[in-house]
Amino acid sequence: MKFRHALLPLALLSALPSLAFAQRGFEVRDMVKLDRYSSPTLSPDGRKLVFAKRVWDEKTSKASTALWIEDLFARDAAPPVRFTPEGWNVNSPSFSPDGKTVYFLSGKSGSSQLYAMPTAGGAPKQVTAFALDVDGYKLSPDGKKVAIAVGTFADCKADFACTKKKLDDAGAKKNSGVVFDRMFIRHWDAWNDGRLNRVFVADLPGGKEKAAASAHLVGADVLGDVPSKPFGDMGEMAWSPDGKSLALSARKADRMEPWSTNFDLYLVSADGSGTAKNLTASNPAWDTGPVFGEDGKTLYYRAMKRPGFEADRFALMAMDLSTGAAREIAPKWDRSADGITLSADGKTIYTTAQDLGEHPLFAVDIATGEPKKIVGDGSISSFEIAGPTLAFARNNLKSGDQLFAASPDGASQRAITPNAGEMAKGATFGDFEQFSFKGWNGDTVYGYVVKPWNYQAGKKYPVAFLIHGGPQGSFGNGWSYRWNPQTYAGQGYAVVMIDFHGSTGYGQAFTDAISQHWGDRPLEDLQKGWAAAQKKYDFLDGSKACALGASYGGFMVNWIAGNWNQPWKCLVSHDGVFDNRAMGYATEELWFSEWENGGTVFDNPKGYEKFNPVNHVDKFRVPMLVIHGQQDFRIPVEQGIALFHALQRKGVESKFLYFPDENHWVLKPNNSVQWHDTVNGWLKQHIGQ
Repeated sequence: MKFRHALLPLALLSALPSLAFAQRGFEVRDMVKLDRYSSPTLSPDGRKLVFAKRVWDEKTSKASTALWIEDLFARDAAPPVRFTPEGWNVNSPSFSPDGKTVYFLSGKSGSSQLYAMPTAGGAPKQVTAFALDVDGYKLSPDGKKVAIAVGTFADCKADFACTKKKLDDAGAKKNSGVVFDRMFIRHWDAWNDGRLNRVFVADLPGGKEKAAASAHLVGADVLGDVPSKPFGDMGEMAWSPDGKSLALSARKADRMEPWSTNFDLYLVSADGSGTAKNLTASNPAWDTGPVFGEDGKTLYYRAMKRPGFEADRFALMAMDLSTGAAREIAPKWDRSADGITLSADGKTIYTTAQDLGEHPLFAVDIATGEPKKIVGDGSISSFEIAGPTLAFARNNLKSGDQLFAASPDGASQRAITPNAGEMAKGATFGDFEQFSFKGWNGDTVYGYVVKPWNYQAGKKYPVAFLIHGGPQGSFGNGWSYRWNPQTYAGQGYAVVMIDFHGSTGYGQAFTDAISQHWGDRPLEDLQKGWAAAQKKYDFLDGSKACALGASYGGFMVNWIAGNWNQPWKCLVSHDGVFDNRAMGYATEELWFSEWENGGTVFDNPKGYEKFNPVNHVDKFRVPMLVIHGQQDFRIPVEQGIALFHALQRKGVESKFLYFPDENHWVLKPNNSVQWHDTVNGWLKQHIGQ
């Protein structure tokens, strides 16, 4: 009897550790430890899938990325296996045209170079040995050549050693002064040292040949960054099917560059001869993402219509290269296409686009322009189609990118990698729901509510009211490693996010509505969305709420501080605009401020003062945490310092979190932990939990 009674307590005791471990919310320390999966890459026959897996070492505070491979057709459905060797940090995988070789970039030799490995396995072989880093590459259609992106000085042309010597000489100088005679003097988080990203072509070594040490410049007269800075990639160039030409997207690097969004498509010879042909000179706005049709007679690309507007709609275009005539493929589809992937038969364009708070994969019929959603339920961050296989990476409000394999129509989806819940053992995520309401102008506006991890019906919870940046952006059904609502839900807060006018994915007119209206239309949406959320969700405690935002979201927090401060117990402003007039002079990409405020600061000063938070400091009263990074050249650190000084001088409770080594974003894992701890501490101080 005694023994039998003892069984129950023992069973309960054995379960207690797992039960206790499970009773916690997802938090930043879980987030920074998550493995990150990316770059799903298919062999030409669609059988082999190679992808990148990034792992963070908590002890060394360093991350490393390896390639993994899986045979998708194997009968035993064996899990993926590591492909690249231990100790190698790699990126940018691609298959050779015959599928027998996998190429990738690695800094194993001391600089970023191109390597190759047999798909069947074997030792990596270094195939380039340039004096400079290879920043990106794209194989020619026959697999015998490679186009590479390298940063060089214009007067060095194809002499990589010349550029390296100039860099070495600059580092050895006893003086440190630099003279500039045009903008950009700095961009995003880097000062301009005079180099341009240029495209070079090299022969790939075969057999026992040594790694390529030289390459020839193509498009020498295209004096612009290819890929573009700071976020361009190799999707801004394409090989023609016969390998004789390349199409490049570039903006002229001249004195007008900081206020221009005029990217043109240039056709250049792959052997470096001749002059570049501007294919889109008639369009003064943004043209990019070239993709040749299989016969080489048609060039597909994406184009905006309005010069100076970086958030205009990207339309899908087709150009007859023999005549130069171009047509829009889907003029009635009011979405902005992210890229172009052609189907094998050349009849369909696959692309992702933001859509009502999500980021699905679409198939667009080239003949009719009709779009069809292939994969939704979250945000598709990357994809490839080959043979009978679609591989894609999808994230949502409960997980970072998870890789899947499916048929090209999106059916028969199979997970290849784990989701965040499977990796963050014991952590509980908050459930989420999209809602809508009538906002400015009577338009339907959408938002999301995320429940706290420990939600119980009948209880009320304090609220983190998150405001997205951009302003042409979205806080929707996707994952972020910087502004992740689950890290707030994991602290016991409910989360409300509103996609106000200016947000993307709701039609171009909705996106356009914010320009020159930063402080009225979106504010009305936020106010009405906050009221609608409280009416719909009785677990929101409107008396205990803080508003938080970064970039434009930081501007809006600063604007709220002087124009809508009644509901809030605290505010958090990260890298936000405080003095809009000073921002118009000090930011690097002038086209942004000039479009959003209706001209230059000196031509239209009233446009910059209309919604300027600095003019409303007299109404500041809500405690505010201010955060800024020294390397933020988009919204310079002086904006955050001035805001903090204003709060302090006014006697408003405030703190300033300063990162000397971060840009517009907080990217280093340990800094991210500090960021979250500081923000969560601020929320706890003012709204509890």
